[in-house]
Amino acid sequence: MIHRRGLFALFALLLTAALLPAPAAAKDFASTRITVTVAGKGKGKDVILIPGLSSSPRVWSEMIAAVPGYRWHKVHVHGFAGTDKGGNSTGDVAAPVAEEIARYIAEQKLGSVAVIGHSMGGTMGMMLAARHPASVSKLMVVDMFPFMGAMFGGPNATPETLRPIADGIMTRMRTAPADAYAKQLEGTIASMVATENMRAGALDDAMKSDRDVSARAYGELVMTNLVPELSKITARTVVLYVSPKGAPVTDAQMDGYYRMSYAPLKGAVLKRVPNAAHFIMWDNAPFFQGEVKAFLAG
Repeated sequence: MIHRRGLFALFALLLTAALLPAPAAAKDFASTRITVTVAGKGKGKDVILIPGLSSSPRVWSEMIAAVPGYRWHKVHVHGFAGTDKGGNSTGDVAAPVAEEIARYIAEQKLGSVAVIGHSMGGTMGMMLAARHPASVSKLMVVDMFPFMGAMFGGPNATPETLRPIADGIMTRMRTAPADAYAKQLEGTIASMVATENMRAGALDDAMKSDRDVSARAYGELVMTNLVPELSKITARTVVLYVSPKGAPVTDAQMDGYYRMSYAPLKGAVLKRVPNAAHFIMWDNAPFFQGEVKAFLAG
């Protein structure tokens, strides 16, 4: 049963949402891989927002409300969170989507923009900044290593040693019975979102994501090593990360892993966020919003 205070809060939230202008689709941009919606105002203050695996732009809603004065370009990857998979029906997902975002920036004549990416969105942000350095002036990576495969196969892992691991992950994601898959997603979201009242949205996005698209994207992340490309990034870079609850590592060890992983990216600022799980923007919203404000103003 919902308490009266909860009903008032829910009504206020719905009323606020109804009064806010709906985000507009980006003009004159057609893509089979992404949809971009634009919110906010801020001439010359354009920010690209890229959510993570099986997520939607809803992850940025609270941050956008708390950080006015910018024009937010919210990327929705096709196949995630209820969208048709379109051009992401086969092959890799992250790398082609990064190229589509680069095309979007060029065709919309945005110039050199700020990019904020969460998780897999952080991977795509790094791809974008390394492969199209003139398009990115600032990059914020939220809780993502440049080589996630090292978590599965060690720092010396290669595509050959990681291929069986990636294939196994993809097969399990594609073939798990529906009830087992749902239970697995529920457990995963619970571990990644410490703020209980925010879990439903993340779980809804994940449940509505195309399994095959999510599986291929996950496999691609395991296989992708961006460490050799980090030196190509010229954008001012901030990396926010957490020590996952229950992980068999200390905070100091996690700090060391991140320093080692991002060592080729000179000048990168690395900050461990306290009191948060993977969805930092929800779990420690004041800290995250303050970091975004400083990042964009700097």
